[in-house]
Amino acid sequence: MDVMNTRIETLEEQVAHLTRTVEDLSDIVARQERELALLTRRAQMLMEREAERESQGGGVVVVGDERPPHY
Repeated sequence: MDVMNTRIETLEEQVAHLTRTVEDLSDIVARQERELALLTRRAQMLMEREAERESQGGGVVVVGDERPPHY
């Protein structure tokens, strides 16, 4: 009977650890979902701003190694 009790206790401990791990992972996934939604909204806003800027600016492309027009 002691062997059976020990085995049951071991299984209960494992289940408790696994339950905790699942809860922790669930919290992490929920946080990542919120962060992803926020980043998606920000990226969409940036794309909309850039599209608006391009439509207002006449489609000027700025290349990093070009001199500014005042030179």
